[in-house]
Amino acid sequence: MTGPGGRRLVVEDAGPLDGAPLLLHAGTPGTGSIFEPTLAAGAARGIRHVSYARPGYGGSDRDPGRVVADCVADTAAVADQLGIDRFHLSGWSGGGPHALACAALLGERVRAATIVASFAPRHGENLDWLAGMATENRAEFAAGEAGDRQLRSFLVAAAAGLGAIDVERPQETFGELLGDVDRAVITAESARHGGRVMPDALRDGIWGWFDDDLAFLTGWGFELASIRVPVAIWHGGDDRMVPIAHGRWLAAHVPGARPRLLPEEGHISLELRRYGDILDDLLELG
Repeated sequence: MTGPGGRRLVVEDAGPLDGAPLLLHAGTPGTGSIFEPTLAAGAARGIRHVSYARPGYGGSDRDPGRVVADCVADTAAVADQLGIDRFHLSGWSGGGPHALACAALLGERVRAATIVASFAPRHGENLDWLAGMATENRAEFAAGEAGDRQLRSFLVAAAAGLGAIDVERPQETFGELLGDVDRAVITAESARHGGRVMPDALRDGIWGWFDDDLAFLTGWGFELASIRVPVAIWHGGDDRMVPIAHGRWLAAHVPGARPRLLPEEGHISLELRRYGDILDDLLELG
């Protein structure tokens, strides 16, 4: 599809066409390619999943210097071209801030939003943003704050590893990023999906990932306090990628947010074994 400024956006539209539209913002790095069990869970509930590859990922044209809020115009363009007026929102991990931006800035078009394992703002008041993160993520964001050259070098090296995921032993690819809960729930099917998505996300280089990281580390371009739609905040207590302190912070700072903070879950496990619950909760919200 065509986004703002004539940029190409690669979009996935799946599930019942007459279903309730859910616009999904994927994690970092990612293309928006939707996992088959996710589609099945949605179809069983009459949900139509729509996602797109953010600029720089998976064939979508790069938008250098983008901030988180720039995704709002892209999301609106996708919805408009599909003839979708109102919709639900979901954002997982790095997609969380982008879904929050849409909840803040698209007003009555958004029925409700669910935010899963999302980052909080880098300089959130009284938040130790890096505390509890795995060594790999701490190093990544330290590179981002050190400058563009350092971040580019870090991501080029990291991308080489993600492009060679061993689907038989995926846990080894992610090192300290996976806690015990996440290691236990990864299946061969989910590993194969990741093994397809990661190389596709990075087929044009590391620039989508690069721009995502810089966007997380700077101002997001909107105020959380402006959100007026129902929002649920889901987060797991054994999350090594985005520690649960981020979820607690968002639950306290998004107006009217409903916290769904589960100490027994991790980062990936929320998607792999709680997605049906997340959808049921979202439909109940609005």
